[in-house]
Amino acid sequence: MQHEITEKSPLLNSGGSLNNPGWARDLLPEYNRNDIKAPKFRIKEWDYYCILKDNGGVSLTIADNGYMGFIAATVFDFDKPEEISGDLITPFPLGKFKLPPTSKSGDIIFENKRLSMKFLRQKESRTIEFDFSNFKGNHSLKGKISLHQPDSYESMVIATPFPKNKHAFYYNQKVNCMPATGSVTLGNRKIEFRPETSFGVLDWGRGVWTYNNTWYWGSASGKVNGDLFGFNISYGFGDTSQATENMLFLNGKAHKLDRVEFHIPADSYLKPWTFSSNDGRFDMDFQPILDRYSNTNLFLLQSDQHQVFGRFSGKAILNDGQEIIIRDFLGFAEKVMNRW
Repeated sequence: MQHEITEKSPLLNSGGSLNNPGWARDLLPEYNRNDIKAPKFRIKEWDYYCILKDNGGVSLTIADNGYMGFIAATVFDFDKPEEISGDLITPFPLGKFKLPPTSKSGDIIFENKRLSMKFLRQKESRTIEFDFSNFKGNHSLKGKISLHQPDSYESMVIATPFPKNKHAFYYNQKVNCMPATGSVTLGNRKIEFRPETSFGVLDWGRGVWTYNNTWYWGSASGKVNGDLFGFNISYGFGDTSQATENMLFLNGKAHKLDRVEFHIPADSYLKPWTFSSNDGRFDMDFQPILDRYSNTNLFLLQSDQHQVFGRFSGKAILNDGQEIIIRDFLGFAEKVMNRW
């Protein structure tokens, strides 16, 4: 069953539970942090951007996870292949980052002596600016990237409850297929992004999570025969009986899928993966290039992540039956286990 939300309403009811679990094409449920009934240290809010081109890219995160703030950047080189990551952790922000209640307006700015990171929202665009000193040795990471997002473009929005905790929920938007313009410099290296060949995705998340979760997420954006095409695939946590996160995008229009399964080799994340859907509309092979692996273990808190970048080949079928064939289509797929 795929329940589509088609009207605006408060995300949470007076008891702090989801009003209307399901999926939408836009941010119709209205998030209000003050409506949450869980303790502040359980609230998790983040904005994550990943901008990719054929041979590399960058990802950037500003997250307020209640008891811990997390600001991070990663630079990808798919030719070598390698990734270089840096992060900053702050204790107990508890909402002090003031992340906006919607992705449609509002800016996010974090600055200290070492790092400046800004996510700025304009009409039909997003601007990302950052200056991360001593990112690798004495080299700073600097950049400015503009992402184009027409107001008419649809996105993947989902409101997911957790069956074991009535005050836990995940409200999420994925914005795919945003053409990117700008550049990133790290030491003597410069990555330039041009809108014909460079595309960004936004992972916008707000919610209250239960302690132990594993999720699977995949995303890709680019052009197929001159058309903007992308997809979001995900599962693994919460009660998805009302809706899943699986969606295709063609020229700004969303096409809903049912359930997608990741088939990951048991002995290596760098061996080829496959993906299949129960409705027969998503059938992909995936050739990994780079595994961005991290395992942070702080006794009670742990995050074990494999974010694997690679190329998708296969077919996807739109709502009207049109078949999209892709080959060596750049994207990523991940498995993440969190105790948080």
